[in-house]
Amino acid sequence: MTGFAVIRDDTPASAIPKGAVVAMGNFDGVHLGHRAVIGACLEMARVKRAPALAVTFEPHPRKFFSPDTPQFRLTDEPAKLRLLAGTGLDGAVVLRFDAARAATTAHDFIHGELIGRLGVQGIAVGYDFHFGKGRGGSPAMLVGEAPALGIEVDVQPHIDFGDHPVSSSAIRRALEEGHIAAATEMLGAPWFVTGEVIHGEKRGRELGYPTANIRLDAQCGLKHGIYAVRVGRGARHYDAVANFGRRPTFDNGAPLLEIFLFDFSEQLYGETLDVAFIAFIRDEEKFESIESLVRQMDDDSARARAALAADRGAFPKLGDIA
Repeated sequence: MTGFAVIRDDTPASAIPKGAVVAMGNFDGVHLGHRAVIGACLEMARVKRAPALAVTFEPHPRKFFSPDTPQFRLTDEPAKLRLLAGTGLDGAVVLRFDAARAATTAHDFIHGELIGRLGVQGIAVGYDFHFGKGRGGSPAMLVGEAPALGIEVDVQPHIDFGDHPVSSSAIRRALEEGHIAAATEMLGAPWFVTGEVIHGEKRGRELGYPTANIRLDAQCGLKHGIYAVRVGRGARHYDAVANFGRRPTFDNGAPLLEIFLFDFSEQLYGETLDVAFIAFIRDEEKFESIESLVRQMDDDSARARAALAADRGAFPKLGDIA
């Protein structure tokens, strides 16, 4: 295999590397718990001299079972794959989670997908990973069936942050509360979003703070406020301050991410940027005058520069997708 390959349900058998070791999970956020599973997969693959793949599901099963419930995902599919590609894995198997897959028993999934189609020789999972119809598959089931299947199974214990295990839901709560440092620690790197720069009202330009504006997913639960961020534009990174919210001083409209890149004057319209959140500066608020808003923006910029200087180089490790 060359590069990070993505294998899907319609990938021909001839293009699937047989005898791989796989890390199984939903991997939303690719946090420290996920990375422990991936690390176990990589080590097993090294010993067996086999390819190392992630096995994951899209859309997230929560979306299938509760389509009308808002789902704040830490990483959409492209972001998740780029993070997985940055871990050293050889590729990912992305399985479509639909009615047919939801109805597949754990036994049939193991024998049909993992053994039959992928021909795996090793599996790494987290302590709480369940799969198959009715979540009937478990780490204990995999361990129990491993000898008869002739495969090795590694079950990783939980990794704790404070008094609780690291989890995607705990990271979502941290982001919803503006606890960026906690989210970063649980993720092992700053949380990031990716989006295309769109035209805005251009008020920032009039205030001396021209911004690159990105519309985030409508279900993004990030706390509204001011952040120190680091922007990825291709291979280059730029320090910046950003506001995520409804702009209460002006229009109180739909949430928008407005980014002011320090010491930068190029046009960015239509470009796709990665934005990593380094520190929370303050809550979003309404100002009674433009002058007071600009004074606050000056202070926000100074605080953002200080936070970024204290965490130079912080940015998620992202790989390229073949």
